[in-house]
Amino acid sequence: MSYETIEVNPVTPLIGAEVGRVDLRQPSNRQYEEIHQALLEHQVLFFRDQPLDMESHKAFGRHFGELHTHPGAPGAPGHPEVMVVHTDAKSTYIAGESWHSDVSCDPEPPMGSILLMREVPPVGGDTLFASMYAAYDRLSPRMKTYLEGLTATHDGEGYYRGRYADRGIDDRGKVYPKAVQPVVRTHPETKRKALYVNRMFTTRINDVSREESEAILAFLIDHCAKPEFQMRFRWRNNSVAFWDNRCVQHLALWDYYPQTRSGFRVTVKGDKPY
Repeated sequence: MSYETIEVNPVTPLIGAEVGRVDLRQPSNRQYEEIHQALLEHQVLFFRDQPLDMESHKAFGRHFGELHTHPGAPGAPGHPEVMVVHTDAKSTYIAGESWHSDVSCDPEPPMGSILLMREVPPVGGDTLFASMYAAYDRLSPRMKTYLEGLTATHDGEGYYRGRYADRGIDDRGKVYPKAVQPVVRTHPETKRKALYVNRMFTTRINDVSREESEAILAFLIDHCAKPEFQMRFRWRNNSVAFWDNRCVQHLALWDYYPQTRSGFRVTVKGDKPY
């Protein structure tokens, strides 16, 4: 489609676009509309040179819906809706090091995430994004028929438990979200079908035997990570990525140790997958 108030340049034929001619601190109403349409068309959008402060970051996110508070990670001081994404020489892990859809273990997973990187290493620290529309479309007709109507369990326990202890979080007694989601979800706006299982949170397919679940889930998780469904984003300071969590998985690379990579993420609430 054509855009009047923003510039949209696709990164690959399947997923991703860089967006220009917009200041995310003060988009016009028409620019918000066109950013929304570009997100539906390209699934993940990238904006360069966007020096957002905390309030303008949240204000941009709120235009797309109510903000989500992460079930495990502590928020920025005074801003519980803002997730701190920070890795340096003292870090023992990074956020998002396995292919995943954000907080898919929530009964109503986030609609989208908006990540601002304030400081990035000179080289490395890229993020990979993969289209789950493409992953579904490339399945055989027989596999699509097999998967139709199946559900899977997504559980935050295994990933979140104890993960933020080094940031002062004592999660003893805390209950992390767990939900049953469709293996194939229909996007509520585009009506396109997308695979909705991921390595980080999906523990089993519910409607078949455990042995069958393990085999099919392993196949689907490997299939979702095929390079032909992916694109790779090279960050610069003050770059922003906005991805549609309903049809995109992503993976952050930790190839820059001991350099620092630091930023903030605002996440928009979603609805129950169907």
